[in-house]
Amino acid sequence: MAENEGMTGEEPMFAGDDTAPQVGVIAQYVKDFSFENPNAPMIYQQQAQPQIDVQFNIGSAAVGEDIYEVILKIDAKATVDGQTAFAVELSYAGLFGIRNVPADQLQPFLLAEAPRLLFPFARRIVADATRDGNFPPLMLEPIDFAALYLSQQQGATDGQGQPIGHA
Repeated sequence: MAENEGMTGEEPMFAGDDTAPQVGVIAQYVKDFSFENPNAPMIYQQQAQPQIDVQFNIGSAAVGEDIYEVILKIDAKATVDGQTAFAVELSYAGLFGIRNVPADQLQPFLLAEAPRLLFPFARRIVADATRDGNFPPLMLEPIDFAALYLSQQQGATDGQGQPIGHA
């Protein structure tokens, strides 16, 4: 086998230090989850359409060398005539191994691309929970996390590209 590697006179492709950017999903998991149906069984008698409020939050932190945890937090609450029909709180997390990614690309990955990878799994958990609570499944619309990230970055500057609060 070693003879074949030397046939072209080149090093094997992955020999030595690899400097190419590498990203991998190590694990995905439910970090925290709550489903509340506080007004059952009376809420099932309501005929009106519920008002649904959905909030998202994304956080990330380094948890080891080249390992980052990204948490996608989803809070959804449905109310009918001022009564809570259901409330779902989900923190869905992923561990990502990241090497050789330029510093200026790390935050966009952690706050835009990683949540995009996690979202379909979190969406299914929310839909299953609401269905299991005897409500129609709450099917969250797809989210453009990259656009949200860019919007937040632009909102954090003063229009001249300078961060607000910095000289």
